[in-house]
Amino acid sequence: MTAVTRIGLEAVIDPELRNGTGENPVWDAELGLWTWIDIPARTVHRLDPASGVHRRWTLPEMIGCLVLRPDGGVVCACETGVFDVDLPGEGGKAVVTALATHRFPKEGMRFNDGRCDRQGRFWLSSMVMDIGKGDASGLWHRFTRAEGLTETGTGGYVIPNGSAFSPDGRVFYASDSHRDVRMVWAWDYDPDTGTARDRRPFIDMRAMIGRPDGAAVDADGCYWICCLDEGCIKRFTPRGDLDRRIEVPMRKPTMCAFGGPDLRTMLVTSLCRGPADLAEDPHGGRVLMFDPGAQGLPEPRLTA
Repeated sequence: MTAVTRIGLEAVIDPELRNGTGENPVWDAELGLWTWIDIPARTVHRLDPASGVHRRWTLPEMIGCLVLRPDGGVVCACETGVFDVDLPGEGGKAVVTALATHRFPKEGMRFNDGRCDRQGRFWLSSMVMDIGKGDASGLWHRFTRAEGLTETGTGGYVIPNGSAFSPDGRVFYASDSHRDVRMVWAWDYDPDTGTARDRRPFIDMRAMIGRPDGAAVDADGCYWICCLDEGCIKRFTPRGDLDRRIEVPMRKPTMCAFGGPDLRTMLVTSLCRGPADLAEDPHGGRVLMFDPGAQGLPEPRLTA
């Protein structure tokens, strides 16, 4: 039986804050800060939940995803490559240094979802921005400071999303959010070599309303996936069984993450593409923070 929880508007962190496409929330345990991005606004947000102070920095390019650095900065995958990003002072312009440039196989592509494996390697996906084309040229890449940016041999995606690693780091999960795909897969992952093999279906969402977007894994190894167009987050056991559903005020939640001092707080981003979205989704673009009733795992930093 699936347990259902409903989250109300009291979980909205700031009624005045609305993201275009909020994505990639991550908890920095050392700094005690939440970080997330707004893709079309080219913005990195940081929130101190203890003080309520919220700061933001802009970048020259759209940001697909980011990961934490050991020194408190971040590394962002953007439109043309991977960049070291420093976030100075009280906000403003970020300081950006190129780490790896990339020539995509087609025009109009950018990096999208991504996160580090348990060994600190950055896995990041690419996609064709015009999703109406249904172009499956997206694939997963791997970045380390030692090896640079490399392809992983895991391609064929329209909107690659949902990256997550099992607690032991031996399973890699990823989804395709496109309306005609709506699948989540699992790979056997070799933590020694940083390679994924033997892809298999994990969750088939084609019979569900929602489309799989960003994800997180909890301490029990369960996979939490934000469901676009369904206004909820679903938790699946390591066997792929749905056991929990959290309903949220926004129709298009984009990504969830665990954080807080005990990793028992969840932050959820969402999207709002403009007035047409707001007409049917008045809370689109908001950011939520609440107790999900489960404990997460520390987010790995880019150390490889």
